[in-house]
Amino acid sequence: MYPREKLRQALALYAVTDDAWLGERALSDCVEQAIAGGATFVQLREKEMPQIAMVLRARTIAPVCRKAGVPFVVNDDVEVARIVEADGVHVGQGDAAVSDARAKLGPDAIVGVSVHTVEQALEAQAAGADYLGVGAVFGTPTKEDAIIMGVDGLAAICKAVDIPVVAIGGLHAETIPALAGTGADGAAVVSAIFSACDIEAAARDLRTTVREALGA
Repeated sequence: MYPREKLRQALALYAVTDDAWLGERALSDCVEQAIAGGATFVQLREKEMPQIAMVLRARTIAPVCRKAGVPFVVNDDVEVARIVEADGVHVGQGDAAVSDARAKLGPDAIVGVSVHTVEQALEAQAAGADYLGVGAVFGTPTKEDAIIMGVDGLAAICKAVDIPVVAIGGLHAETIPALAGTGADGAAVVSAIFSACDIEAAARDLRTTVREALGA
């Protein structure tokens, strides 16, 4: 498993990709700019993309992250993560089991799990998850059907588990300060990074906000 304290630090500003915000910009360039601004972790998340397109996309991002020393995971698709030799995978409640993901990717792979309740969090931890993605903390246009748990729900999960936790859902410069005191190790951000005209500057500002709110 990935060293826990190292992972806690890496989750500080967790950038989640979304092609919908990029326009004509190349994803690899946008990821490079996000990392230059302070993104500490990158997840490739393209729910509607065919697997072969995901592989091609992931192959443009993986070397950028590797060069910068930033962990790179693929959302949901364990096979894509294996093919491109990503650092790991992030799975939802309806996706691959933690044990299956680790069997395919190896013992050193990072396996993150999305959870929405304390029960799910404890189950994921017991199954061997390296970290949890917890949310949606706030409402988000990225996932309109998300169940909103609020900062109290986030704090309850952080208190219940020992593994690192990254908050997700509606997080941007105005909402990240509300994470202070919850126990979260980082903030996962989508549109607040990738919709920005100046991605590097947006990431830099968000990194400062996360540091002030979470000490991360």
